[in-house]
Amino acid sequence: MSFFSLISIVITLAAVSSYFNYRYIKLPTSIGVMVVALGASLILIIVGPYTEGLREQATKLVAQIDFDKVVLHSMLAFLLFAAAIHVKSQNLTREWLPIALLATIGTLLSTFIVGSLTWLVLDLLGLKIPFLHALLFGALISPTDPISVLAIMKSVGASKQLEAQVAGESLFNDGLGVVIFLLLLQLSGLDRATGEAVASVHASTSIDVTAVAMLLLKEIGGALLLAMAAGLLTYEMLRRVDNYQVEVLLTLALAMGLYALADSLDLSAPIAAVVAGLFLGNHGRVFAMSDKTREHLDTFWELVDEILNVVLFMLIGLEFLVLPIVGEWLLAGAIAIPIVMLARWLCVAGIIGPLSWVTVQSKGAISILTWGGLRGGISVAMALSLPESHSRSLILVLTYCVVVFSIIVQGLTMGRVIRIKGELTPPDKS
Repeated sequence: MSFFSLISIVITLAAVSSYFNYRYIKLPTSIGVMVVALGASLILIIVGPYTEGLREQATKLVAQIDFDKVVLHSMLAFLLFAAAIHVKSQNLTREWLPIALLATIGTLLSTFIVGSLTWLVLDLLGLKIPFLHALLFGALISPTDPISVLAIMKSVGASKQLEAQVAGESLFNDGLGVVIFLLLLQLSGLDRATGEAVASVHASTSIDVTAVAMLLLKEIGGALLLAMAAGLLTYEMLRRVDNYQVEVLLTLALAMGLYALADSLDLSAPIAAVVAGLFLGNHGRVFAMSDKTREHLDTFWELVDEILNVVLFMLIGLEFLVLPIVGEWLLAGAIAIPIVMLARWLCVAGIIGPLSWVTVQSKGAISILTWGGLRGGISVAMALSLPESHSRSLILVLTYCVVVFSIIVQGLTMGRVIRIKGELTPPDKS
């Protein structure tokens, strides 16, 4: 099947799912689309034995979608840039300390806690995997995805402080989570292309701290420098024109070109996209754009964000068709849900709790930030990018169970949690 045909089918399915959700289910768009796709996948699995080749054809179609390339190496450029360009830097500046701690220390702690507890539980269930592979699961499941949560927070009138913390953490922990995941993948001794071991057990479990520090410096520091250089160049170009078509095209080129360049240089492309989006969305918006350009720019990137999120959530639902279904693995997936929630609570409470002694935090911040730590397509993409090994399929099932629970259960009850625990303010109508 040609690339155009495949994309056409995906977009058509996403549009039909959106329509069906809007008319009949009436859930938040992204969540509703995933529910429709999950329902369609379940129906195909159930009726598969009674229809000649129907499930096989659908599975073959889904299998042609390289989730890793589609999400991590393409869609993420648009999603992160679109999210960053709408975030006000002054909100992040006010909350820089909790955001920085949650995105860095929180992600690292979550990786270790989830990985360690998962390793112990799998051992008790007779599903033992190497400890570094369990840490890989911890790394890929730790980044949070606030796609639906932020809209719900705005609609119920959650505090601006909480909105800034949720948005800021998710913007930066995506990039750090991918860096940690790739680092652990190297340490695991597996070749990403072949899945074969490329290092001895001793080599795969010994860690060169200096090499790790240099890798982090290169990936994160290099991404920051590249993003600022590309952002400044685009800013200077925007200042010299007053045509919204050209200016919107320049921001699109920045998002795509910067992400592709950072990716090719083995730098953290997600961090580069976030930094460039924040710079243009704030400094560039104020000093290099007219009111007309700002209006068209916001409309364009909001549409890009909405469309790609719908497609992403639809793909998550369809991936159920190719998921290996084993009873013991599903049990492990069910146990992984409270493990991830416990790790999230420990990280949030360990950071926000002490901070509340020196700075004022929103009422119910720990509960809301814990429950609002949804997992999404980035986690699934990283799980699917794992090389073939005896651990891969099990990690994929664990990831899928956590992501589906997170999106459906946590996403749909987030408004109630905020109303019960939070300090509500009148919703912003702007």
